[in-house]
Parts: sequence; C-alpha cells; structure tokens
Amino acid sequence: MKNIFLLVFTGAMLFLNSCSKDDNEGANALEAPVANPAKDVNNTGFRAKWMYVSTAQSYLLDISTSADFETFLPDYNSKPVTDLNEVVVGLDGGTRYFYRVRAKRDSEISAYSNVISVVTNGVSSIPEDPTFLKVKANALQHPFFVGMAVKASQLETGSQYDVILKNEFSSISAEYEMKMNPISVASGVYNWEAADKIVAYGNDNGINVHGHALVWHVAVPDWLTNYPGTDAEFSNEVRQYITDVVTHFAGKVTSWDVVNEAVDDTGNLRNTIFLQRMGPNYINQCFQWAREAADAAGDTDLLLFYNDYATSANIPKQNKVYELVDALKASNLINGVGFQMHNTYLSPTKDQIETDINRAVSKGLKIHISELDIQVNPFNDISTFTNERRLDQKDKYKEIVKIYNAIPSANKYALTIWGMRDNESWIPYNAELNHPGNDWPLLYDSNFAIKSAHTGFLQGLD
Repeated sequence: MKNIFLLVFTGAMLFLNSCSKDDNEGANALEAPVANPAKDVNNTGFRAKWMYVSTAQSYLLDISTSADFETFLPDYNSKPVTDLNEVVVGLDGGTRYFYRVRAKRDSEISAYSNVISVVTNGVSSIPEDPTFLKVKANALQHPFFVGMAVKASQLETGSQYDVILKNEFSSISAEYEMKMNPISVASGVYNWEAADKIVAYGNDNGINVHGHALVWHVAVPDWLTNYPGTDAEFSNEVRQYITDVVTHFAGKVTSWDVVNEAVDDTGNLRNTIFLQRMGPNYINQCFQWAREAADAAGDTDLLLFYNDYATSANIPKQNKVYELVDALKASNLINGVGFQMHNTYLSPTKDQIETDINRAVSKGLKIHISELDIQVNPFNDISTFTNERRLDQKDKYKEIVKIYNAIPSANKYALTIWGMRDNESWIPYNAELNHPGNDWPLLYDSNFAIKSAHTGFLQGLD
C-alpha cells in the first residue's frame, strides 16, 4: 500500500513539474516590442522609440522608405540596438520613413512590432519626376488616355495650360462648357462657341475629346426648367437636344457621358426634373436617343457612358447604379461606366475601389475614371499643405492609378484629372465641403509646378 502511495505521489509531482515547466516556457516566450511614435523629428532625422521587453538583451531595428520594407536604409536592416531608442540621422527632408523593431535574447528573436510612420521636416532634396504622363502611359503594354478637364479660356496657343496639355495629356473633357445649360439657349437654339473651341483644340492637336455631359440635373437651362408644355413635349425637347448635340459633334467627340449622377446617395433615382417629367425610364430613353443620333450621323463608334460619384463606399448607391447599367447593357445601349473619384486621401479604400470597378469590368464595359481629384483637408484640420498630407496624397494617386492600370486592356479607356491647378479646383470653394480655400487636390500647384501627386501618378504606372 505504501509503495502504491509513493508511485501515485511521484507521478503527481512529475505531472505538476511538467505543467510548471510548460507554463514557465510560455511565460518566458520573447514578446514582440511595441514601437512608439518618433520623437525629436527634424529636417534630417528623428529618434525611434519602443517599449521595454522583459528578458530582452537587445533589439533589432529596421528603417525603410516603404511600408512593406521591401528595401532598407543603409545599416538599418536588423540593426542591433541595446537601448530603447535610436537616433537616426542623415535623412532627407520632407520624406516619409517607416520603422519597426524586434526583441532579441540569445538566438531567439521575437515577432515584429507595429510599424511607425514618420515624416521628416523641411523640403525634400529629391526632385519630383518630370516625366510626361502620357509618354509613360503610352509606353505601357496596354496604354490608355490620360485626361484633363479644361475650360475654353485656357486653350490659348502658347499659354502654360496649352504647353502642359500638349506635353502631358492625351484626352480632354470640358469641365462645364459642353453641358446643357451653356449650350442650349432656347428650344432648338444653341451657343456652340465654347464647346466648339474645346473640341477643335482636341482635334487639331491629336488629343481625344470626351463629351461631358448630355443630361445632368444641375445644368438645366431656365427655359427647360420652366417649360410650360406637356410632359410628352418636354421629353421631345430633351430628345431634340441630345440629337442635335450628338449630331453636331459626330466624328469629333469620341465618347459622351449621356446621363450624369442619376442616383442619389440613398440608392434611389435622384428626384430631378427629368425623373418628374419623363418617368423612371428616362435614362434608357436618353441613351437610346444618343445612339440613334450617332448611328444616323455615321458615328457608329461613339462610346456612351453612364457617369456618377461616390459609388465605391456607398453600396446602396453602387447597387442602384449597376441596376441601371445592367438595363442599359441588356438593350445594347451602353459602352462604359464613368467613376468620378472625387476622393480623399483616406477614402475610399483600395479594396472598395477595386470591388466597384471590377463589377463593371465583369460586365465587359469600358472604365473611365472620369473626374479624379484627391482632397487632403476633408476635415478642415490644416491651414497649410503639410508634408504628411502631400505624401498621403501622392500615395493615394499612386494607388488609384495602379488599380486602373491593372484592369484588362479591353476595359481601359481613360483616367481624367478634374482640373490642372489646385487654386482653380472646385473643391476648395465648395460650401458643402467646408474648407474654403484650404485644399490642394490636383497634380499642379498654383504656379503650374508639378507636385508629389504627379510623381505618385507616374509611380502607379510602374
């Protein structure tokens, strides 16, 4: 009996010791450090910091200019550090760096810490990439048009607009002057002056012209808004306008946004004068009339687009847009979808944009990123264009261009920037956006100088 007790007792002790050993080994596992925000940031360096890890003998510090650490700064690929910080010097001003750290004990190395981003002060000594956008885009295996929104007044020979457009861009869209309001003076009466100037500029200089837009609820002339005739007569006026405009520009304009922004932010048809007077089938009717006019004029290659904004993050709106697109496609009336992309440096996300665009790709439609600009001050929290926001914007332009460049060749059409200079963009002066004068959304500053966003665009083509 005594022997049995001793055997049981010994077994129990061995089991407890084993458990204790396992627990101690788990407790003594080398933890990953927690990296802290950089301190003492200046024009040429910063202090990288991290939290103490119990039992760590040293730390291994990585520093890179890319968040994925594909490359490392010289001497900062697993650099041994015995302290809880490291002063990093000899860096370039106005540049974003990333650091991470691991703990080390004998031969054991922990997992990586979180990644810290830090932007040095001052101005970068690295110049922006001056490569012309269309030159790089045209050299791609599957090229596409690089577009710019323009005003007729900018298109004077020898102006800075003229020089940049001819060097950099292979497509243009009228910012406003090819919409209904400036063209349609009265029933059957038209002012073609500004629109003709824009189209002639493109045609004379070998630049593609995209027509924007035949039907948009914001650009309805007063005579049509207050039209006294019947709904059927109203519909005939719209048909006549579409027919006359498409016919006038037949063979000169490659594509048209037929209907613009027909879906509201709740995912329903927008309650416009066209919906009220023509009914919910008005979108199909407008496309049908545009197609008939083009065919009658012999312009059988004319591309017809539906164009809208903010569909990537707004799923109800996105679904409604594709419901309209599916109906148009079933009737063989549509060639492509325009994604305006008036985005911010924070949103939509890469996944949201890709998901949205790929829905159109899967339907065999052309993709036009039609009105691209990127706000850097959506919360009105900065009064100057900081290095951080400059680089955030650069990264977002790169991301969007890279997404577009990755779609199949058959689905590519154009990627159009909505304006040339920051100070002429609609964004800083839009009351609803609430940051008057304080945004810098485009590729050129007020002095026509290229920005980091321009370099980001080019990097997206790599």
